[in-house]
Amino acid sequence: MLEDLGRVEAERAVRAATPGLAAKVGAIKRYQQRRFAMSYASLLASERYGPAASFFLEELYGPQDFAQRDAQFSKVVPSIVRLFPKSVLDTVASLAGLHALSEQLDTATGEALESPTVDSRTYVQAWQRCGKPEMRERQIAMTINLGHALDRLTRKPMLRSSLRMMRGPAVAAGLGELQRLLERGFDAFGAMGGAKEFLATVEGQERRLAGSLFAADPGAIEQESGPLGLRLP
Repeated sequence: MLEDLGRVEAERAVRAATPGLAAKVGAIKRYQQRRFAMSYASLLASERYGPAASFFLEELYGPQDFAQRDAQFSKVVPSIVRLFPKSVLDTVASLAGLHALSEQLDTATGEALESPTVDSRTYVQAWQRCGKPEMRERQIAMTINLGHALDRLTRKPMLRSSLRMMRGPAVAAGLGELQRLLERGFDAFGAMGGAKEFLATVEGQERRLAGSLFAADPGAIEQESGPLGLRLP
């Protein structure tokens, strides 16, 4: 977990040291959040799937700066190990790994942008220039695996009560943001009563999009839709 958080901090350092890169990465993140919101509008509007879709949109695809949260985590890893059960720790470790990989990809696509203005054409061009289809595939797999891990946790009846009881000690130990994140993910996936269909939908859509990103002709992409089923804002 500390290694992954260190990788995230290294990406931030690269952006801070490279003129204009932070703005480009921020533009990529905002565009990706809009893309997710458009791709999964029906899930976001669903009473059953909406909370989980919002969790993905805001916690995994959001443009927020998580520097303060990450610094907090890095300082209190021993407390995390002491306070939380192994099943929760494994999920937190998976989240940290996904976070690190996503930050690496965001930096790479940001470096490939010519300006901080992102539209469907420049987004596809950036992905093709950075040329990391294997990393994108791994990012999708890690996202889906994280979803399955959260789904498994919700099937342990005592865990939600235990998580709620840990709220006070977690806040006292400086783990309030982690506690919030875990509770939100747990509640979002628990409300679905099974995440199989939700995760299958996300996995299928993301893999189709990834294939389109690396196969598309950027010059042929229109603002609202592109070839091979590629839909971008």
